[in-house]
Amino acid sequence: MDIARPELKRKKMIRRYTYAGVAVLIVVIATAALARLKPAAPSVDRSTVWTDTVKRGSMLREVRGLGTLVPETIQVVPAMSAGRVEKRFILPGTAVKANTAVLQLTNPQLQQETLDAEYQLKGAEASLEQTKATLQNQLMDKRTSAANISSQFRTAQLQSQADQQAFEKGVGPEVTAKKSRVAAEELAKEDTLAQEEVATFQNSIPAQLAVQQANVDQKRALYELKKSQVNNLKVRAGIDGVLQELDVDVGQQVTEGAVLAKVAQPSQLKAALQIAETQAKDIALGQKASVDTHNGIIPGHVMRIDPAVVNGTRTVDVKLDGALPPGAVPDLSVEGTIEIERLADVLYVGRPVHGDPETTVGLFKLADGGSEAERVPVALGRASVNTIEILKGLNAGDQVILSDMSAYDNDDRVELK
Repeated sequence: MDIARPELKRKKMIRRYTYAGVAVLIVVIATAALARLKPAAPSVDRSTVWTDTVKRGSMLREVRGLGTLVPETIQVVPAMSAGRVEKRFILPGTAVKANTAVLQLTNPQLQQETLDAEYQLKGAEASLEQTKATLQNQLMDKRTSAANISSQFRTAQLQSQADQQAFEKGVGPEVTAKKSRVAAEELAKEDTLAQEEVATFQNSIPAQLAVQQANVDQKRALYELKKSQVNNLKVRAGIDGVLQELDVDVGQQVTEGAVLAKVAQPSQLKAALQIAETQAKDIALGQKASVDTHNGIIPGHVMRIDPAVVNGTRTVDVKLDGALPPGAVPDLSVEGTIEIERLADVLYVGRPVHGDPETTVGLFKLADGGSEAERVPVALGRASVNTIEILKGLNAGDQVILSDMSAYDNDDRVELK
């Protein structure tokens, strides 16, 4: 028969409680250890990220924009009068001189008006010549009349002297001498008046002719205007250059003042760059620039800044100081870089994909010999095309990832493999 042993049962229960306590302790320790472990960091292929090292030194601030080459001088060729396009002599792209004929217009009404103006001018000129002749004849008549009176006066004067001498010698009556003296005095007055009349009429001739001359000048000006308009029906380039645009077709009716063509001087080009308005605020006249035509880089300087903002950009004109490379023609696409300023003794690094100036961003800084990267807040300052100033968060020699890491916005650490 079995004998009951209570001490064995108690030892077995103690052993169970001991095992249970150890198991609970192990679970607690394991849980605490797991809680202290960092979550597994996502892996990033090192070859797919772009890194750069923070440097201290001089940083050149630049802005960049795309644009085109445009002529500095563009001659707009307008229609000086209405007409119909009869003929086109050349096509766009042709080199022209100032007097090269571009178009031939016709205007029958203008041609008739020119002919009428010519006839009116000839009639006014004939009338002027006729008036001159008439006035000269009238002047000659008055001079002849004055000469006759003067002759009569001199004759009467001689007769008066003779009659006075005869009276004084007692061979002639006194009354005869008095009559001769009175007759001479009256003719003297008539002679004076005749001479004054000749002078007055002669002085009035220029005034009378001036009225006729003014009419002639008016008719001549009208004729010259009409003649010039007819001559301008043959449209010419106006300057030496290249015909850029020809905006009309044969048979088209054009109005006075309509733009017919544009002529540019291809030897004098400038770069019209489109700069983002946020970057254009630091641009000033005279700043150095360089223009890449994809066939050479031309030095230049800022010559004009458009005050208007269009689609978020401002137009900045750069005058080209160097010689144009082969193939540099108007409307050629170019890329321009403008030097803003040179910053001395600053921390800077390559510009991150999502790194705007004067902002604070999270950048992944390489750690553990480059095997992983941790996110750190970085205060950014002034920016250039490819670099940006570091105000706080990094030190010289730190390596950071500049490429797009938006896929890891929820992670503070990544492993680089």
